[in-house]
Amino acid sequence: MRIRELPLHERPASRIADRGPDVLSDAELLALVSGQQDLGVCAQCLSDYHGWIGLLRADIRAVAASIGTPRKAASLKAALEIGRRLAIAGYEDRFQVKSPADVAKLFMVEMMALDQEVLWVAALDTKNKLIKVAKVYHGSVNTAMIRVGEVFKEALRLNATSVIVAHNHPSSDPTPSPEDILVTRQIVEAGKLLDVEVLDHLILAGNRYISLRERGMGFSG
Repeated sequence: MRIRELPLHERPASRIADRGPDVLSDAELLALVSGQQDLGVCAQCLSDYHGWIGLLRADIRAVAASIGTPRKAASLKAALEIGRRLAIAGYEDRFQVKSPADVAKLFMVEMMALDQEVLWVAALDTKNKLIKVAKVYHGSVNTAMIRVGEVFKEALRLNATSVIVAHNHPSSDPTPSPEDILVTRQIVEAGKLLDVEVLDHLILAGNRYISLRERGMGFSG
């Protein structure tokens, strides 16, 4: 159904003004941010890309073909990026890390749109409060490609006392590989030499994560 065919009080713009954005369906929200008038097209687009995260990851040209025009796709991509940045902003006020789950939530927001592996490092102070999150490496996370010194470069510059390392598996499986465990062991040993404690290495996939410290992988001995 096209939005212009609806009674004025049932159109998404009227309903959001009267009752707030939470009353709108995903298709209606997509229609508003993209300018697409056909709610059926919006619903199909969400289905084709398996929801908002899929749309965030999708190539903008493919989205344009689904949603109607490059301008509509650009508006949608901009809105999704605003949402991602808002989610990150909620963690930037030096929040204190008390468990792997705390920092996993932050990294999940950073990594949700990625289609290849990225290694991130969260630098923490003496009270485990976040100083900064830095992207260290983009590509396959393995011992042949990663320079371990780069993992600590930003932490040392900021006088951080500890770090939490995280990288994503673009698949839906966060199970650590033997290479992940070897990289972890090397990073932990380097941290001891540099007097920067490695609190954890998290592997994220979708909305799941694994703590290598909790599993004793790369941290033993």
